[in-house]
Amino acid sequence: MLSRIDLRGRVPSPAELRAALPRAETDVDVVLDRVRPMVEAVHHRGVEAVMEFTEQFDGVRPATVRVPAGELAKAERELDPKVREALQETIKRARLVHADQRRTDTTTQVVPGGTVTERWVPVQRVGLYAPGGLAVYPSSVVMNVVPAQTAGVESLVVCSPPQKDFGGLPHPTVLAACALLEVDEVWAVGGAQAVALLAYGGTDTDGAELAPVDMVTGPGNIYLTAAKRLLRGLIGIDSEAGPTEIAILADETADPVHVAADLISQAEHDTLAASVLVTTSEELADQVDVELRRQVQATKHDERVTTALSGKQSGCVLVSDVDTGVKVVDAYAAEHLEIQTANAQEVAARVRSAGAIFIGAYSPVSLGDYCAGSNHVLPTGGCARHSSGLSVQTFLKGIHVVDYSADALREVADKVIALANAEDLPAHGQAVAVRFDLGRFEKR
Repeated sequence: MLSRIDLRGRVPSPAELRAALPRAETDVDVVLDRVRPMVEAVHHRGVEAVMEFTEQFDGVRPATVRVPAGELAKAERELDPKVREALQETIKRARLVHADQRRTDTTTQVVPGGTVTERWVPVQRVGLYAPGGLAVYPSSVVMNVVPAQTAGVESLVVCSPPQKDFGGLPHPTVLAACALLEVDEVWAVGGAQAVALLAYGGTDTDGAELAPVDMVTGPGNIYLTAAKRLLRGLIGIDSEAGPTEIAILADETADPVHVAADLISQAEHDTLAASVLVTTSEELADQVDVELRRQVQATKHDERVTTALSGKQSGCVLVSDVDTGVKVVDAYAAEHLEIQTANAQEVAARVRSAGAIFIGAYSPVSLGDYCAGSNHVLPTGGCARHSSGLSVQTFLKGIHVVDYSADALREVADKVIALANAEDLPAHGQAVAVRFDLGRFEKR
């Protein structure tokens, strides 16, 4: 079921690996021309345009953008007790992990009378997106809201697409998750129009203000991603999320039943989802293929999974040894990386590029999706080479506060003037010189 790339006996360069490894082909540029008019329409016509696009794409027209408080309370009240318990445990564990990510202000005394303080300030208002579509994602509500709340964000709004089956409201489990997190502002809007409305704000159908945000986070489809790209600058964004992906680095010690199950679990998301096995064992690869055929038949979304596993974005890479395997997964830079090898902790410590790493037979990606305490909003498409997943840090701004006395500035005045002259910016030097009657620069 998985196509194979045989790298045994050679170690390709990083550039060769990037070209050879399977990857989902998504080109945001292709849809930019379709999304740009939508963004402009929301900019100029506000909620009226939002409602038109919502009716067109979601097949429903909500009475208002903002979900009434009573609907949030109702969703929480009617939530299945087992799901409630699971969500509460997810929230508890996420809060434990994210609490340790808080930053503290740091003051450095550069010289007597001269200090620089790095002060951490939360973004004032953020928009958090929980996708709809093929699945329901209350877990994404948790993964967005918990770090934002922990960072101290004062105002946040959760956006999720309205559902025709639920009277134009987001899925009730999403609403219940918001209620459990004490989020009282939820907008029934999805896709590119959600990002545009978050960026520009507007007036709801009942006359209430829909205030714009400073940052938008959360995964979504290619149209939402295109809107993020178009509006970046007016708003901050976490990343341009692509199709989800898993890579598993495994040797002969791995259990093919576990490996196959984990590859399938990621393929379940979307037909473009990527499932990649990197292994030193051809025997394991053969056993995994057998298990994939057996387990896919028994899974609910078998057609979706089959399409994803047989697509060009998925595959099995055979390598000569674990050292080469580490180089391969570093070049791939997976959103989710499982290490199922002997000495898995030591191998994991050598990996430099992954959104999140899952060590050993009992740390599957699905644990991280829900109850590990880690965040599952992670970089995709190789962006883990340079970017991190969502965290408390995402919602914080570092501000340098400079506080120098007259004596401390005088001590370095000649150096500031020298560097200003070297850069042909004499007014920079003059700004220091006038404070100490050091003379004025003549125009040259």
